[in-house]
Amino acid sequence: MDRRRPTIHDVAERAGVSVSTVSKAVNGRYGVATATVDAVMAAVAELGYESSLIASSMRSRSTGVIGVLVADFEPFSAEILKGVGEALRDTSYDLLAYSGSRGDEEGWERRSLSRLSGTLIDGAIMVTPTVVRASADVPLVAIDPHTGPADVPIVESDSYGGAREATAYLIGMGHTRIGYIAGRADLRSSIARDAGYRRALADAGIPFDATYVGAGRYREATVREVAIEMLSADNRPTAVFAANDVSAIAILQVAAELGLEVPRDLSIVGFDDIPEATRLPVPLTTVRQPMGRLGAAAVQMLLALMRGETPPATHLRLPTKLVARQTTAPPAGRRAG
Repeated sequence: MDRRRPTIHDVAERAGVSVSTVSKAVNGRYGVATATVDAVMAAVAELGYESSLIASSMRSRSTGVIGVLVADFEPFSAEILKGVGEALRDTSYDLLAYSGSRGDEEGWERRSLSRLSGTLIDGAIMVTPTVVRASADVPLVAIDPHTGPADVPIVESDSYGGAREATAYLIGMGHTRIGYIAGRADLRSSIARDAGYRRALADAGIPFDATYVGAGRYREATVREVAIEMLSADNRPTAVFAANDVSAIAILQVAAELGLEVPRDLSIVGFDDIPEATRLPVPLTTVRQPMGRLGAAAVQMLLALMRGETPPATHLRLPTKLVARQTTAPPAGRRAG
């Protein structure tokens, strides 16, 4: 006896139609004759395909699953997933976390959505997407999106305000040579953090110096290269603001390799406040963005869209907070004693 689980291909063969027609019939899409839908339903019943997500969607036009699409399972997206999971705890929806291959390439969201939309998920939350005009058959919400025009609701943190506060904090300690290692140039948040850094310098009357700025792009190897060059210069910065905590941790490692003691020789501030920030030998001063709340807010937006409603707000910007720990101190020349 063949005990393998029936597949969509088996349904298509039994009904005498293509796989794409089965998918359309199952999801109630336009263009499939009633007789064809009936044949597909009969094939599903005959094959015992009732327990699959596709069969469930045929009965209720719903899979009961919300997808979270991420470029990679790094600390930021992991914290977002926790927030999404918590927000879904008291609902009937399950969570599917999906990482598109080569997620740093533009358009990974379209490829992922084409695989998942309609047959596996009822709606999707895209985290740091490279595009925000990704058409799909399900409602979409973006967290920390691309810089381009958006036709989906957006949830993000106040990256501009957080970066400005972090830089001003270092200036208030007496630092004037402040480096900045940026993130992905295609993200709204990265551009906002760059602008916040520059604004704080301007507010303090400190000229912007391009030699103190490097593009780390949130890639550890690239951050290390930039940090080594920046911290090996004769007139190196006395403090560095990093666009995320993972970059800040890489800078800490480079500083140690170069014989620089943090914070005596170099102050470092990150952005995110991931759990690892408090577990370092020298706990990291950072800007806390409410990653869990970002995920929860995206869920509420998405559920409203899935109910056919317009969310109360289609662009949410949540506040950030500077958390001072042990990687920051006044520069050597400004310390008492």
